Amino acid sequence: MNKKERPILKNLIKEGTSELEYFQNITIRPIIKMQHDLLILSLRTYLKKRKIIIEGLSENQITQKIHAIIYKDISYRNICLGFIIGHFSSKEYIYYINHSSEIHKRIIKIIYKRFFDSLNEILN
Repeated sequence: MNKKERPILKNLIKEGTSELEYFQNITIRPIIKMQHDLLILSLRTYLKKRKIIIEGLSENQITQKIHAIIYKDISYRNICLGFIIGHFSSKEYIYYINHSSEIHKRIIKIIYKRFFDSLNEILN
């Protein structure tokens, strides 16, 4: 088993950044980047298991399907959240507990954008 390390993302923190935005950029974004391959694989598996064919669809149709999957399938959304939250340190988890609703929204929004930006990977 390969041990993953969080990548260090530069130039994300600007002066006047809110606490939640700071957490997003220091914690969430690096974890999502680290988990990229797993997230893509999970979506490809989801599509295959449910016999959802996106090849040949327009970019707009694919975007709508992915949007419906990540925002309406609570079970799949929770799996994606688990991929990320499972990598929090104890200190990060304590912060997360107090801001879970907003952090969930941010995680899902970033994952959705990552899926959209990775359509070529998803289709191959």
